Amino acid sequence: MIDRKQLCKFLVKAKKSTYAAGDMAKKIVEDDKSTTLIFVDGDLKYHDNYFGGEPFGGREVVFLKNQPIYIMTYYGLVEKSVTDFKKVYTFLQKALSLIPESFPFRGPKEYVEGDLIYKNSFTGEIDNFFGKETISQNKKEIYKASYIGGFVDLRREE
Repeated sequence: MIDRKQLCKFLVKAKKSTYAAGDMAKKIVEDDKSTTLIFVDGDLKYHDNYFGGEPFGGREVVFLKNQPIYIMTYYGLVEKSVTDFKKVYTFLQKALSLIPESFPFRGPKEYVEGDLIYKNSFTGEIDNFFGKETISQNKKEIYKASYIGGFVDLRREE
């Protein structure tokens, strides 16, 4: 098993190298029309698979020696009145690139750029957590997503 601190450090590296990296990340479009992002560091592998456009949903899994040890699922959307998705998602990627090592679920608790404000609230620790993130523009919420996750496969029925 991996210790919490090691997992947190790995998640920060993996997430900064995948979706938060924007166009620099290598994306694989799967036969089922989902997109997969992969990051490997030694015995650890991060696998982010999502269905998107609007709305979007997906899951992140960490494997240790090809055994799943962690999962996070997420679902979100941009409000229907917003027509410039690229601006919202570019801002989201910037916020997610500021992922804190102490709570590497999504982005920081708050990030502001111009008239956009990203907020992230959560409950729990890396082994069992849930949260919500939002983006507001001029005090109007234009994006929201929920997520939940933690360790998996700690006990097995044989």
